[in-house]
Amino acid sequence: MKNLYNEMHNGYQESIQKGISAVRYLSRNISFGTGSYEERVSILEKEIEEADAIVIGAGAGLSTSAGLTYSGERFERYFFDFAKKYGIRDMYSGGFYPFPDEETRWAWWARHIYFNRYIDAPKPVYRELLSLVKDKDYFVVTTNVDHQFQRADFDKNRLFYTQGDYGLFQSVKPAMQKTYDNEEWVMKAMAAQGFVKGVDGAFRVPEDGSITMRIPTELIPKCPDDGSDVTMNLRADDSFVEDEGWNQASAAYADFLHRHENLHVLYLELGVGANTPVIIKYPFWQMTMANEESVYACINYGEAFCPDEIANRSICIDGDIGDVFTKMKK
Repeated sequence: MKNLYNEMHNGYQESIQKGISAVRYLSRNISFGTGSYEERVSILEKEIEEADAIVIGAGAGLSTSAGLTYSGERFERYFFDFAKKYGIRDMYSGGFYPFPDEETRWAWWARHIYFNRYIDAPKPVYRELLSLVKDKDYFVVTTNVDHQFQRADFDKNRLFYTQGDYGLFQSVKPAMQKTYDNEEWVMKAMAAQGFVKGVDGAFRVPEDGSITMRIPTELIPKCPDDGSDVTMNLRADDSFVEDEGWNQASAAYADFLHRHENLHVLYLELGVGANTPVIIKYPFWQMTMANEESVYACINYGEAFCPDEIANRSICIDGDIGDVFTKMKK
């Protein structure tokens, strides 16, 4: 375990490759756990209470459970015009659409950022998670980029956003290894499209539906340092900027793992899918294998499993994360 994470702050990609190597011997056979749903939930609740430390690994399934869905009613409410004109069917695919001009592309991104980063999740799943762990020694590593942990009042010094943040821009120039806060720009771009603020201060589509899919040319975001183009600070390739804040969080995560590596640690995996298992899932399996005092838990709708090698110290719950938290509270 120490070899896997002590070098995270020196080379993120190197640690990922170690995770890939680790899973070669961990995933030969998988287990889906034993016991009833209620029994597993009860065991997990007890582990949360008794663990010396909790490492939370969160994926997209956690935000989906909290109501931050990328398709369906939310998409139709806020992107109905893009869906009609361009045939886009969800927010995720819209991020890759070849829009005809920068004014349209950045109008799309302003909405995408705002409705996934600058509003609270529709359901209190993140706050329910905090209520379960707030008195514990915890740390969060997540591939989510929607900032919902901080919006739910998690300690920002206990968070590592590995894949970026919807709230940050970065320069397209490789030499400019900096990120820039985009909140002020997002608010201007939303207003420029015709969105109006309700009594709660949140932007909404006006009652007559009169919004535009473009922003003024002068509102296209630029680097504040030299006026060059910017892009989202989201990990897509090796141009992703790992800024000072990212590196500090990476080092804090590595330090947390090192300080607790021989204690009773609960590795709590929430909604982690198959897109990036080498960041959370595979390392959690390996660390559970390395520390016989540790326990692995996975809550995921339709994808809750673990290697046979750690099945006797694992809790796999196939279900909605929010439903599990609610059952615990009851």
